[in-house]
Amino acid sequence: MAKRDYYEVLGVSKQSSAEEIKKAYRKMAIQYHPDKNPDNKEAEEKFKEAAEAYEVLSTPEKRQKYDQFGHQAFGPGTGGAGGGMNMDDIFSHFGDIFGDAFGGAFGGFGGGRGGAVRGSNLRVRVRLTLEEIAAGVEKKIKIKRAMPAAGVTFKTCDTCGGQGQVTRVQNTILGQMRTAAVCPNCQGSGKKVDQRPAGVGPDGLEKVEEVVSIRIPAGVQDGMQLRVAGKGNAAPGGGAAGDLIVAIEEEEHDSLKRDGQTLHFELFLSIPDAALGASVDVPTLQGKARVKIEPGTQSGKVLRLKGKGLPSVDSYGTGDLLIHVQVWTPRNLSAEERAVLEKLRESKNFEPNPNASDKGFFDRIKDMF
Repeated sequence: MAKRDYYEVLGVSKQSSAEEIKKAYRKMAIQYHPDKNPDNKEAEEKFKEAAEAYEVLSTPEKRQKYDQFGHQAFGPGTGGAGGGMNMDDIFSHFGDIFGDAFGGAFGGFGGGRGGAVRGSNLRVRVRLTLEEIAAGVEKKIKIKRAMPAAGVTFKTCDTCGGQGQVTRVQNTILGQMRTAAVCPNCQGSGKKVDQRPAGVGPDGLEKVEEVVSIRIPAGVQDGMQLRVAGKGNAAPGGGAAGDLIVAIEEEEHDSLKRDGQTLHFELFLSIPDAALGASVDVPTLQGKARVKIEPGTQSGKVLRLKGKGLPSVDSYGTGDLLIHVQVWTPRNLSAEERAVLEKLRESKNFEPNPNASDKGFFDRIKDMF
């Protein structure tokens, strides 16, 4: 069955603000929450559908791609549009939307369901060169994360009876109101440490050093974050481990500048090379490329090396390398050089005579936009 439009799912328009989208998602999540609709498969599917729509529309980059390409913006395996999200993913990714606003009134928001607590995430930064970004790379990172210590035994929490949450009943003018909250004694795990070896903390966890291998796809950008599932801190009481969040930092290249998938290089030519023509080497991320300079090349001309830019992280092709020609004028001249140029100055051929193909600065700026 074809996917419904995400704006239609949340009942908002394309012009809706981020806050309006957030409010619409809150309303739907409360309406179709599994705790309010036990054993109702239709409500559960609508709950998942709303979460998938919100994941895309709440992220500016994903929303922009969706507005431009629709569901095709997130192909199979990209993970961009919530494909394959299960209920645990939804509760862990979106619990913060509800936890503060509703005080845990609905079981599952903020820290796990049915006694299963999720461990906290770890965050690391990885610095990449443009060469690594162009090809994709595997990095091995040493981390320290909390893991269950050997020899620790558990017992059922006597506060919640192993449920992971406690129920409170309040009398209001409308009658009794029943709310559920995470158990303060076991933090939702339903278990408490019974016995633990010396040196192990009260949560039964210890810090363990581990080397994690991370495959970073080609085309990532500075500020992007990758998620390595299950490589964060373990949860007390045997719950699922958190994730390892990898933040990408991009190292500045010596001679190439990045603009999305496009690379830029400033090529400085001597007056003789610009006038007579030449063959020059320019740097690329794969080494060097030889470029032919036509006789009479003007300063400001832009040459394009197709496919020599960076690949798209979403597999939408590869950018180009743009070479910006700048004719270099020497600052200091010898007497002999000055005499030659004085003679050339008298030639009518050296007087500026631009034609329609010689674009000025403002025309080049207009072309860029």
